[in-house]
Amino acid sequence: MSAIEITSPSGKTLKVPTGIFIENEFHKAAEGGPRLSTLNPATGKVLCEVECGTSADIDRAVAAGRRAFQTRWGRKSTPTQRNACLLKLADLIEAHADELGELESLDNGKPRWVATTMDVVDTAGCFRYYAGLADKIEGKTMELDEGTKMAFTRLEPIGVCAAIIPWNYPLMMLGWKLAPALAAGNCVVLKPAEQTPLTALLIAQLSVEAGFPPGVLSVVNGYGATVGAAMASHMDIDKVAFTGSTLTGRKIMEAASKSNLKKITLELGGKSPVLVFDDVDIEKAIPWVVIAILFNQGQDCTAGSRLFIQSGIYDKFVARLVAAMKEHGIGDPFDDANFQGPQITRAQQERILGFIESGKQEGAKLELGGGAWQGAKGTPFEGGFWVEPTVFSGCKRGMKIVDEEIFGPVLAVAKFDTEDEAVALGNDTKYGLGAGVFSQGAARCMRVAGAIQAGTVWVNNYALLSNAVPFGGAKQSGIGRELGVDAIKEYVQVKSVHWNYGEDLEWPLRG
Repeated sequence: MSAIEITSPSGKTLKVPTGIFIENEFHKAAEGGPRLSTLNPATGKVLCEVECGTSADIDRAVAAGRRAFQTRWGRKSTPTQRNACLLKLADLIEAHADELGELESLDNGKPRWVATTMDVVDTAGCFRYYAGLADKIEGKTMELDEGTKMAFTRLEPIGVCAAIIPWNYPLMMLGWKLAPALAAGNCVVLKPAEQTPLTALLIAQLSVEAGFPPGVLSVVNGYGATVGAAMASHMDIDKVAFTGSTLTGRKIMEAASKSNLKKITLELGGKSPVLVFDDVDIEKAIPWVVIAILFNQGQDCTAGSRLFIQSGIYDKFVARLVAAMKEHGIGDPFDDANFQGPQITRAQQERILGFIESGKQEGAKLELGGGAWQGAKGTPFEGGFWVEPTVFSGCKRGMKIVDEEIFGPVLAVAKFDTEDEAVALGNDTKYGLGAGVFSQGAARCMRVAGAIQAGTVWVNNYALLSNAVPFGGAKQSGIGRELGVDAIKEYVQVKSVHWNYGEDLEWPLRG
């Protein structure tokens, strides 16, 4: 299929394939039907249309993956081969960094400079990291009876894996899923979010040049209710990895168990607490606290959306926080002076504004923002999906802005008196994905980091991740881990081999 051309605000012409990617080629959707429109969130206008798959396309992709797994990938491939393909793809991502960054910005709304210098760079790094692990997937040997019996384990690829990724980090979540799965020898069927399919399609095109054999990677555009549901319930998919809402995660878990009991990893929602103690250096802590809630337009599963400040510095810290947020750049994603772009869709914008109205009605004090960003009026971005950075103080449990995940630039602030109270407030949620602790006391940082119920705790920083460090949630924030060596474990199964090389069994057996 031919690619579509998109003219970016920088003047570049971006060529993007728009089909369903199976067997290293782009195809029309198996059942035809309406195509999928993807919008530019900054303007609200259609960027382009792509093929919209159905369960029939999933069947084709899974069959292609199974053939590849049995004949030219999986145990038929070598670690050296997988290493070379992953390294080549990392090189290609870096070579196309500007193109991928602009495409990600247009499709998702995040600032171009963030997409290019963070998302693209981290994605290439992720593929390079797992390329280095491809030949380090090792089993163990256990001596059971000296001279007669031993056992050893093999770590083998699971088979055909499904990856369902969200719209907030289209490139990075693609890397988090594909890189460890492919390094371990699995074949993958990827469903990008229906709002942001474009960079996944370009990566699929680059994967051919990287040398991945046909069938190893398939990309099927489509809706979660059809394509995603077909993946979760498919009888020939061996594992599904999903990043998204807790509600959808429950559905995937149920479908996986009712079909073939496929293995799952789920990275779900969060309502992460940030605890600021009164011994902090306020000027050093403020930028991290701001980034915690405003990074990626607040559309971050680990967003530090509940801020708890010790009473001794509460008023001073809130005043400084509001002042810092007023310095924050919002607007044109292609202007490098801006750190905040639009929300992903009109529905998401309206949902966030609804939460803001609930905060006003339920008695929280509005310190900053409180509505749609008015700076877009009279500009080319007037039709975009903008929300002002918003801060509420005096918040408490029972308010929707405190209890529920907003997934937008809305911060709920409250105070505490003691360390025990801070930990209790931080843990008072069904989620457990991330948390932040700010204090100059090393002993306090260690105590609180240990007591907080979260998969990731940042101490005197926030939001920074590493491809080498595992990531995942506690409680209702997920199952399993991504990144680091731990992610490889999610894409292999352990086979134990018991070997008798020196014992003869007497027969018949007698007591």
